[in-house]
Amino acid sequence: MKDIINILPENVANQIAAGEVVQRPASVVKELLENSIDAKAKEIKILIKDAGKTIIQVIDNGVGMSKRDVSICFNRHTTSKISDAKDLFNIKSKGFRGEALASISAISHVNLISKQSGIELANEIEIHGSEIKSNKSSVSEVGTKISVKNLFFNIPARRNFLKSNNVELKHMITEFIRVALAHPEVKLIFYNDDSEMYNLPVSNFKKRIVNLFGVKSSEKLVPVSENTEILNVDGFIFKPQYSKKTRGEQFFFVNNRFIKSPYLNHAINSAFEGLIDPKYNPSYFLNLEVDPASIDINIHPTKTEIKFEDEHSIYAILRASVKYSLGQYNITPALDFNRDKSLDIPYDFEKNGNSNSVGIDINTNYNPFDVNKSREKYVEIDLFKQKMDSLEFSSESNELKEFNFEDFESNVHLNNPIQLNKKFIVNKTKSGLIIINQERAHQRILYERFLKSLTLNKVNPQKLLHPIVIDFSKADIETLKSNKNILNQFGLDFDLESEKININAVPSFVNIDNLKEIFENLIYNIQNEIPDNSFSESDLICKIMSKSMSIRNGKSLDLKEQQYIINSLFACKETMICPFNLKTYVQINYSEIENMFK
Repeated sequence: MKDIINILPENVANQIAAGEVVQRPASVVKELLENSIDAKAKEIKILIKDAGKTIIQVIDNGVGMSKRDVSICFNRHTTSKISDAKDLFNIKSKGFRGEALASISAISHVNLISKQSGIELANEIEIHGSEIKSNKSSVSEVGTKISVKNLFFNIPARRNFLKSNNVELKHMITEFIRVALAHPEVKLIFYNDDSEMYNLPVSNFKKRIVNLFGVKSSEKLVPVSENTEILNVDGFIFKPQYSKKTRGEQFFFVNNRFIKSPYLNHAINSAFEGLIDPKYNPSYFLNLEVDPASIDINIHPTKTEIKFEDEHSIYAILRASVKYSLGQYNITPALDFNRDKSLDIPYDFEKNGNSNSVGIDINTNYNPFDVNKSREKYVEIDLFKQKMDSLEFSSESNELKEFNFEDFESNVHLNNPIQLNKKFIVNKTKSGLIIINQERAHQRILYERFLKSLTLNKVNPQKLLHPIVIDFSKADIETLKSNKNILNQFGLDFDLESEKININAVPSFVNIDNLKEIFENLIYNIQNEIPDNSFSESDLICKIMSKSMSIRNGKSLDLKEQQYIINSLFACKETMICPFNLKTYVQINYSEIENMFK
């Protein structure tokens, strides 16, 4: 009978393994930086070109490798970090699997030069797709220099799945920042396309945060410190008023290793409960020190997930530590963890000397620590809405003139919509009900109007009397720099500095009170969520702007606003889907409703 089990060739096995370890250029950055840290480097330079698609180079002054080490380090399961299974329960290094270099060399062209102290010559090896091209002596400084070129050259399908340079660069910066925060004792320099983005000197943890996120971040920081037998906590949180709708500065480090933990993130959110709007996210930079034997970090190839032996105790200690710091630094009233919360003095009484009487409605959305009241406002995006003083639409609106309900199969009655769960607009039709997703509908409305305005070159920026200054991190500034030309075409005129922007003009439909939030959303959407396979740059920016400026699900709409959404949606050329191909509405016929009761 014919055999059916095959032993895979080494190069194929390495390519399969590489798929787990190397998902994008940022994966290479992470692995190489961690190798340099493990090599006891005190200075590391990283050079990127074409968002890592052309070359990723890391240069360190670590201990270097011997000739034998250089020859075998690209083999699978070769590592200097562990020698037997017992070492897995006392891991203090970054890497230990022995798969990173093997995986990287399997899908790229790699050149490595390494020299140990006291040795006259360095050792150099060249590998293309796991195949050694040369192995020789060379001249170099003490340490290691590794260059990774033509990533995924032999897996074109994987290369085609890479995102735009903006997105890939953002992921690389994210990995760089994680390593930089975990090791402020190491000098780190980051070059992108020959331009220096970061030059981080040796410092303490607080100074490293400031160097990464700007000088203004210093005034936002509240220290957190707690030592117990189970867990030592040290680091900083941002004051509640600096929380964001987007998840940005959220960092957990366990024994100097960055981790992701929704469970521990919930502990932080719980500590901030009542201090920030539930839709906002606190920022934190927290180092957790635990006994290495009490955790398992060998549960995921990227080693960013950890299993704790006693996660419930760690949750409780972390939550209490953050809550105590908020109280100690006058962010909240003094906290007594054993008190009955129902006996708390209302913040409004403590601040103004009065309190609400029993029976009076309380605004549960009120956030006393949110000094920027404009967060409760939503940008009035529509170019024509300013002309609407009643339920009747202005005759000057050509867009709304084009609207004809006869083009829609079921005529909508505009006098009686209702909002459901602050997310859906429900309205009667001649044949049943229509349910509209308010956020997606508004995205469609804005997208078509933005695209038309750009196509017809009808965007008229309004110059501001005084420039508005907004602080951003260097990574965010780089994102804006890469997209400045198209944003200028959209009417957003601004000048860039190293850690801030000066906004000189904005389109007439933009509420300047919301500029910071608008730019934060723009940056987040460019870096993360917006697909980059649009038909044109104009199409892409219109999608980004529509997502960044649309009303959100969770926003209460009055009757007039609900009617406006209905009218404007069905005046669009495409009504059924938002710019991201998601449904804007569904219909339920009366016959379907009748069948529900049979």
